[in-house]
Amino acid sequence: MSADEQPGLYVESTIIMTTVRAVAPFVLTFALFIMFHGADTPGGGFQGGVIAGSVVMMLAFAFGIEAARQWVDVRVVSALASGGVLVFAGVGLGAMALGGQFLQYNVYEPYYYEASKYGIELVELGIGGIVASVAIGLFFLLAAGFGHVTDGEGEP
Repeated sequence: MSADEQPGLYVESTIIMTTVRAVAPFVLTFALFIMFHGADTPGGGFQGGVIAGSVVMMLAFAFGIEAARQWVDVRVVSALASGGVLVFAGVGLGAMALGGQFLQYNVYEPYYYEASKYGIELVELGIGGIVASVAIGLFFLLAAGFGHVTDGEGEP
């Protein structure tokens, strides 16, 4: 049986592997740029998080899903998601602790001149971490397939 006839068989491509090695750092840098510019220009945490998650997907397509799964530790993905939630909640609840409303950035201005700008950027970074971790997790979940669900004998 040839490689074309076997579904799911990974075939190495030197061109794709080299291209992904060269492009991945720039794509990740672009994702961070989009996240940090969400306060001033179009973009933000969601868009930047999806682009950052796509870096892991590019690596998986180039080097194989199992290699990418071994490279990306599930604890790192979980820490990215929970860290994003903590940053988002911390900025929002910190504003409430200072007498403002949730995510009211101007209550931080007596403590720091550009607090509104940096508060928005922190929230965008937190959202980006959440979205990137969800995108990575969903990718690996879908890559695992649904064989365990359909292999049951006569069960739905």
